[in-house]
Amino acid sequence: MPELAKINLKEKVRRLPHKPGVYLMKDRLKKTIYVGKAKDLKKRVATYFQTSRKHMIAQPKVKAMIDLIHDFDIILVKSEAEALLLEGQLIKKYKPRYNTDFVDDKHFLMVRVNLRETLPRFRLTRNRVDSNSRYYGPFAHAGHLRKTLAELRRKFGILLSDAKPTKVGNDSWQLYDDARQDIYNQPNIVTKKAYYKRMNAACKFLEGQTKEWLSDLEVQMKIASEARNYERAASVRDLIEALKRTAQRTRKFERNQTGLSDHGEAVDRLQEKLDLTSRPSSMECFDISHISGSFCVASMVSFKHGKPDRKSYRRYKIKSFIGNDDFRAMEEVVGRRYRRLSLEKTAFPDLIVVDGGTGQVTAALKAFFRQNLEPPTIIGLAKRNETIIFSDGRDPINLPHHDPGLRLLQYIRDEAHHFANRYNSDLRSQRLRESILEDFKGLGPTKREALMKNFGSFRKLRNATLKSLCEVDGIGPKTAINLIKFLRSK
Repeated sequence: MPELAKINLKEKVRRLPHKPGVYLMKDRLKKTIYVGKAKDLKKRVATYFQTSRKHMIAQPKVKAMIDLIHDFDIILVKSEAEALLLEGQLIKKYKPRYNTDFVDDKHFLMVRVNLRETLPRFRLTRNRVDSNSRYYGPFAHAGHLRKTLAELRRKFGILLSDAKPTKVGNDSWQLYDDARQDIYNQPNIVTKKAYYKRMNAACKFLEGQTKEWLSDLEVQMKIASEARNYERAASVRDLIEALKRTAQRTRKFERNQTGLSDHGEAVDRLQEKLDLTSRPSSMECFDISHISGSFCVASMVSFKHGKPDRKSYRRYKIKSFIGNDDFRAMEEVVGRRYRRLSLEKTAFPDLIVVDGGTGQVTAALKAFFRQNLEPPTIIGLAKRNETIIFSDGRDPINLPHHDPGLRLLQYIRDEAHHFANRYNSDLRSQRLRESILEDFKGLGPTKREALMKNFGSFRKLRNATLKSLCEVDGIGPKTAINLIKFLRSK
């Protein structure tokens, strides 16, 4: 490292605060090569630039990394625990070459709810294994998480990984066949619809909607304490603490997407850096996803005041062509979205973001011009250098990696990207499942199409009754019986 660079970095270290946070070491190309956490950023980062650091140089890998450090960024957080969570998040995002501990994602637990199951169970996992499940977390405190899941089972009557429900009627299930059926508050025999209500209530808790439940528990703790039942009061107190820690993880996770506790600050920063005439309180972002031109789909995600407005998310199948053309796909979905809003007389967002560069921005702008619609501000975020492209002819700009406005743009872009990829994966999985029908003798294209049209999805077809199968044109009792056996074996 040149002497001048060393001097500049040491001066930067001197200005660091004695606060918890995460630091990102960069090489000459501004690429993140290492992410670390610290209870005291100033003390920790300073160790990398001390002339006497024999304890670190003893490891050749560490010495090699130090020689490559050309700059660093920091993100301040409120606690050491939050620094640990953000460290893992950033390592998974940037995949720095000198980080090894988090590469396989084995530090944190998540809750997985597999929606392919007839009665989805709540399981612990350390990896995202498919796109057909809901995932909550990751959570830093495994003990608190396990205690929370046990309480969720008692509170809402959900199934955990050890459950083996059995069918006891056309649409009724017995959740447990042992002593547990007597100790939980909910009925042990339920319909699928009733169980889904339980599941969604538990999911809402994991999404952070905990106020009412925690209030009830605090009342219980107070009653137990006043009755001098101190053991019960202490037990409820511990449960409240576990629930709060688990619920806080959802809020921390959302904050860590931008590295900020104040999303409003990021919105204000965008107005300033993008030179917008008004605050971009509403933003929509588009992304295209396909596999070599197959299953071409798009996503639109909506943010209000810097936070996701998930009920407004939309996904699209590309209809105007078949193949691989991101620009045409972008023009199509942007046109469809704002033509509809125009017909509904609904206000356009303050800012439109597209995942891509000049080509994608031009395609989005063309969609407005073709329909004689006045476009709001449109920008593109080009992945390679996170360059911001403008639709009005201004020169592209690059914001510092730690800039709140850039982090918000990255958040909305990544959200759109993941939403589009999930839809693409869902379609591919559905097509793969439907192709199983081609292996069943006696079903031609017409009958296969009739079955899928009648039931809507392979999952519903797989759970169909003999009576409902026989109601489909061309499907007789013998074919229906054999089809049920065939599908249940898959």
